[in-house]
Amino acid sequence: MPGLGGDAGKDAITVTGGVTTETQILAGIVKGMIEHYTDQPVQVINNLGSTTINHQAMINGDANISAARYTGTDLTSTLQMTAEKDPKKAMDIVVKEFEERYKQKYYPSYGFANTYAFMVTKETAEKYQLKKISDFKKVADQLNAGVDSSWLEKEGDGYRAFKEDYGFDFKRVYPMQIGLVYDALAAGKMDAVLGYSTDGRIASYDLVVLEDDLKFFPPYDASPVATDAILKAYPKLNGILEKLEGKIDTKTMQQLNYKADNDLIEPEVVAQDFLKEHDYFSKGDN
Repeated sequence: MPGLGGDAGKDAITVTGGVTTETQILAGIVKGMIEHYTDQPVQVINNLGSTTINHQAMINGDANISAARYTGTDLTSTLQMTAEKDPKKAMDIVVKEFEERYKQKYYPSYGFANTYAFMVTKETAEKYQLKKISDFKKVADQLNAGVDSSWLEKEGDGYRAFKEDYGFDFKRVYPMQIGLVYDALAAGKMDAVLGYSTDGRIASYDLVVLEDDLKFFPPYDASPVATDAILKAYPKLNGILEKLEGKIDTKTMQQLNYKADNDLIEPEVVAQDFLKEHDYFSKGDN
């Protein structure tokens, strides 16, 4: 496929998704929006295993639009900058740096952040009156917690810093694969777990996500990113991508992920159904 970063020509607009359900749904949403409002062919590249690979596809000209980029990840991995816990500042930095370094437009968030989140069952929340992470303090020494293995050793926003900021420790902390924590919690093998805030299994198991009241975890607001070259080649794309701002909140993303992971509906079909339900967010033309 010819490089699309410089001259899109008559080639399809190429959108990157990823390996997760969420990134594939978002790629389907971007694809569906472009196909609805233009006659341009669109192709999606899924199964890109990391932000770095996704970013490289954009730099190499193999893709024009990244459907799912996260501010916190791009700040520390792509830009190699220090984590920023203020969501607005984090967004301002990536917008500025992506334009200056890569000639890419980092769009405003879809309306949700997929970040680390502590969660418990409804029964545990009611038993100990847990609504925010600080509420753990009075009972943490009685509770076992399952957390992502990599988070235990992570610097800055990992376990050591968490204990310092929140001022408590759990009875015991078990390192686990992130995908297994939800089942462990639902099965009663753990009292609390650290998962991802938009995971569909939160809805599957009716879990309670606790508020990060000290704003410990950096923001991972999700946005599309497009090359300046593709926006210049097809100016209508800018208005189409701007329509996505604030259209998907955390609960909605959980529900979309749930449809794919629990109901086994293909991510692109989930995306198409969502767009049809909301009439492609139509308020005026592009």
